[in-house]
Amino acid sequence: MLSFCKPVSSKKRFKPFREINADFSFSLFDKASLVDKNEWQSITHQQSIFLEIDFLQLLEQCESTLLLSRYIIVYENKVPCGIIYFQIIDFKAEVFGSILVDKVENIKSTRLNLFEKYLDTHKNETILRLFTCGNNLVSGEYGFLFLPQIKKQKQSELVVQVIDVIGKEEKLSGAISAILIKDFETQLQPKTLFDNQKYTQFLVEPNLVVDVPDGIKSIDEYLLLFSKKYRNRAKSILKKGSIITQKYLEANDIKNLQNEMYVLYENIYERAKFKLIKLPKHYFFETKKIFPQHFLVKGFFLNNTLVAFSSSFFLSNTVLEAHYIGLNYELNVEYELYQNILYSMIDCAIVNKKQQVNLGRTAAEIKTTVGAKAQDLICYIKPQNTISKIIQKPFISFLQPSEWIARNPFKEE
Repeated sequence: MLSFCKPVSSKKRFKPFREINADFSFSLFDKASLVDKNEWQSITHQQSIFLEIDFLQLLEQCESTLLLSRYIIVYENKVPCGIIYFQIIDFKAEVFGSILVDKVENIKSTRLNLFEKYLDTHKNETILRLFTCGNNLVSGEYGFLFLPQIKKQKQSELVVQVIDVIGKEEKLSGAISAILIKDFETQLQPKTLFDNQKYTQFLVEPNLVVDVPDGIKSIDEYLLLFSKKYRNRAKSILKKGSIITQKYLEANDIKNLQNEMYVLYENIYERAKFKLIKLPKHYFFETKKIFPQHFLVKGFFLNNTLVAFSSSFFLSNTVLEAHYIGLNYELNVEYELYQNILYSMIDCAIVNKKQQVNLGRTAAEIKTTVGAKAQDLICYIKPQNTISKIIQKPFISFLQPSEWIARNPFKEE
């Protein structure tokens, strides 16, 4: 049985080396600037950009919703052995009202129908504080990381123990709130630990991943692997986009185009299925300054006017990670801006000898037409009171994969 650490007063919660058990302790920080970088990097070894303090500090400046961060360093006998990252986001009622409009008709619940009416009349009221172990802005396992000597089962136990105490200190139990642990390619172990703690496991929209075949040296060679139907389709897309000038942007370019880029980014944000967090206007410029070699921003210009942009990261020697994009929807169909962005990312990966392109969750069917395959991601959610239990079913339903048809552009072997 787990021995959970007890919550402490707010005055003591930032005391270092708070005891978990006889061997393990943790320290809590509410600002990236307060975290001991050396201790943090002794765990990350600067191998994961999305867990780097400089990147996480940028996220503290996000707009449109209240985003708070919590940083945990876990110690074994007072030596750093792991880190845990939390995001805390407050949602207004109108966000969940739009979810329930789509989902409530299929759920026979008097309480849910009453709650929907409540949401409609309290649109500007904050009703949910989502406590996430992980990063809501990117897909992947960015909630915690431990040194290899800490076994997987022990990692899970430590994470659950810390979530329990920090969650209570954030007064989650007294609000309409939920704990979310995201995104995992395989189930966390032991399964019984999460079952006993009343976590519900569910799948979210999959990550779409392109594996670059060995020996491919250009986008033309890549397209030769397609069947005639999809190769012709790709050529047509690239031809439509041939009038568009593509250019990688340096930090000064991004600064000069900041306003135009933000308008294009907002076009994407406003059409998002779930408007979670809005990036600050200077996000792309600041990220390029911090990671000049690893963060790529490409501008797409029509007659010297920016009509689209893409951003991506070199996450490792083998992986290109697609990040945020922006585009002019009025020109999208005529010039196939979105799909040209996808092909440009694959081309970038090939040129830079990467083996994999992570294209993210959205537009799954379109991404499979360029060669991506779906990679399931598992999340865990735990409601904190009766009302959040009412929300849970439609909320999970909303986050789960929608129906789509996977395409296979490659020649049949």
